[in-house]
Amino acid sequence: MSTDSGAQARPTSGQRLPGHIRLTSHSGGVDAPPITWGASTAAERGPVIATTTTRGHRNVVGTHSGSYSVYRALAVASGALSREHRADLTNTSPTDVVGPYPQWSDPEAIVSIDPWGATIADSFPDHLAAGFDVRPTIAITKAHVILPEIAEAIAKGRLVPDSETLLPNGAALVTKAAVEPVWYLPGVAKRFGCSETELRRVLFEETGGMYPELVTRSDLDVFLPPIGGQTVYIFGNPRALADPTVELTARVHDECNGSDVFGSDICTCRPYLAHGIEVCIEMAQQGGVGLVIYNRKEGRALGEVTKFLVYNARKRQEGGDSAATYFERTECVAGVQDARFQQLMPDALHWLGIRRIDRLMSMSNMKYDAIVAAVITLAQKLGIATTAEGIETLKQFQDLTVAGVNSAQGYLLDRPTPAADLDFNRGLCCRRARGNPRSWRIAAPAGHGRRG
Repeated sequence: MSTDSGAQARPTSGQRLPGHIRLTSHSGGVDAPPITWGASTAAERGPVIATTTTRGHRNVVGTHSGSYSVYRALAVASGALSREHRADLTNTSPTDVVGPYPQWSDPEAIVSIDPWGATIADSFPDHLAAGFDVRPTIAITKAHVILPEIAEAIAKGRLVPDSETLLPNGAALVTKAAVEPVWYLPGVAKRFGCSETELRRVLFEETGGMYPELVTRSDLDVFLPPIGGQTVYIFGNPRALADPTVELTARVHDECNGSDVFGSDICTCRPYLAHGIEVCIEMAQQGGVGLVIYNRKEGRALGEVTKFLVYNARKRQEGGDSAATYFERTECVAGVQDARFQQLMPDALHWLGIRRIDRLMSMSNMKYDAIVAAVITLAQKLGIATTAEGIETLKQFQDLTVAGVNSAQGYLLDRPTPAADLDFNRGLCCRRARGNPRSWRIAAPAGHGRRG
């Protein structure tokens, strides 16, 4: 369907825009490569193509660049960027190899990330040579992380530079990955317990009709949403993340610009982030690996405007400010206490091939529960036994038992026992789990039960 614009096209970068505006597209692109989500190889899966120039090649809803697609549009509109520009990917390949892992071929394990998104040049050379606009959705590089809190930890003796993970000036060596969202709509709908039809309709309606193809192109299963993605920071060997014999410390952190960047005293997010990084460095120095996943979900995914309105309400309420009223006041303003919904968060763990987390640095039940549910489900599919460690409450034990955990260990069940007095017939499965690479190990986080 199309309509005349009623105005002359404006010259952009030496080219003229077409004289009509395409409102939507009802028919499939005759030259669009198919996408088979969850295929075992990149070639079988097919490339993700969201070009706005050669529409016959499009095989997804949305456009490349995610939340930055609007800025790209501004660049095109202002004449600063040609809409025909193709990225030169020379020397942009990942600094570290990630995958492929078994989770990549499970269409239900990863539904919000393109696991092949960092390997475009290697995975789809024929498509690139044929002129298809295939773009990376993941980039992996090396960097230094420099925080004053880490320098303080060195000064106080909590951390010791080793020139491998931590330099004398306090800089930590990391591998980091930027990840843009790529949604497989049937899988996303299943995660949230709704129908794909309902998901498509609500996404279309609640974005003001921004993406008509959500409802006109039911044949397109993949959507590139205009939202922020994730940044992954790895301390130690990235390949070790998928090795269940290597200890792993993980911190999943949701964006808080005021605290994380500017040190605002009304929020305590940065101290938790800094502590998580310190523990990740310590784990890497001990031969393990540390992982921080930073999600772009400012203000509990409600935005800074909502966040600051809630701050005002808290400060002015009778009795003064109280962090305990944050959820209540947030709901009064936004209609919901929290919109971060962690159902999609475990996808990054699956992309990295993670099968075991020894120490989860989180005070959030939402993150903890999402990770536990994801790893138990994966273990069941792979026929792997699941052992939960650190069980201290009856509710933890009951919840994990219902979820499908095979065995458990912790203070609730028994206190530590000297090796000489150990009844191996009683504690055999838990002890086996420690050295068995075919066993999941899920450690209950410190402070589990508190919501942060």
